Amino acid sequence: MPGNSQRRGARRTTTKKGPVVGSGGVRRAGLKGRGRTLPADERPWHKGYSGDEPLPERTAWKQEKERRAAAAEGRAPKVGKPGRATAPARKPGPKVSPGRKAPAARDAPELLVGRNPVVEALRAQIPATALYVAQGIDMDERIKEAVRTTADRGIALLEVSRAELDRMTGGVLHQGIGLSVPPFAYEPFEDLLAAATEQVAPLLVALDGVTDPRNLGAVVRSAAAFGAHGVFLPERRAAGMTATAWRTSAGAAARLPIAQITNLTRALKQCQEEGFVVVGLDADGETSVYELEAAVGPLVVVVGSEGRGLSRLVGQTCDMRVGIPMQSDVESLNASVAAAVTLAEVARRRAAG
Repeated sequence: MPGNSQRRGARRTTTKKGPVVGSGGVRRAGLKGRGRTLPADERPWHKGYSGDEPLPERTAWKQEKERRAAAAEGRAPKVGKPGRATAPARKPGPKVSPGRKAPAARDAPELLVGRNPVVEALRAQIPATALYVAQGIDMDERIKEAVRTTADRGIALLEVSRAELDRMTGGVLHQGIGLSVPPFAYEPFEDLLAAATEQVAPLLVALDGVTDPRNLGAVVRSAAAFGAHGVFLPERRAAGMTATAWRTSAGAAARLPIAQITNLTRALKQCQEEGFVVVGLDADGETSVYELEAAVGPLVVVVGSEGRGLSRLVGQTCDMRVGIPMQSDVESLNASVAAAVTLAEVARRRAAG
């Protein structure tokens, strides 16, 4: 073959035959301007539309279709008067980002589940609106007492399937019974402190940012079991007395006053002014819980949060930090377990005189 036209990398040119395929004018049309931006009162889809101009054909057809459907169903149409577009009304409530759940209203009722918590709440005359009992439940003494108390107090008694009760509780172990109760009624801190100071040896428990409601419920249960006269906790960045905390406390929350405070450091200083000794539970505390001489007098036991323990300001406010000696290499105890051990030792010292 003549020349070197077949060599690698040779430049080759071809001659196109026939007309060149174009875009049919689409590209040229795309470069054209789209005119001025319409103000709100001229946009048929905007809530500020004045209604003076006719709607686009498709928008008018959709609104007419909605009016016919509303008339057939006997309800009000979701559109405005003919010739005017209306934006859909926004439901009241906090703005929620996509993918997130709307926060529950603080005044919304909760479902208290579990046989002991339900019975204890009914015994304590906690306001309730309805008692839910699963179909085919084993009628032991607690269930019978709950049903009888519900009937005596005029509370609605509803029998539902287990599947429905599972749905209502979100899969929480309910033992076949649930009580719809209003939000927990916290005691004013001033009243809690005043009532405690009337005791011979008052004992209070404070929680510093405990975020797990099960830990909160366990601490409340231990506080009631070992003779504490009240519990107080922060309003923010801490667990509250939810239905989960109620259930974990096994009904102790109905017998023990619990207060929410705005500033924990300020509340601890108020206790100190009333003669309380404030001790904080700390794994590295300088005093052993078994050497706590102040246990026999007015005492506030502060339980730190899970993981980080006591916050800096709360730790500085405490009169002393108390640790629990351990025989193994375990770094620290769970917050509720540490509280139970400390309160048990306080109760033992007080009983010994």
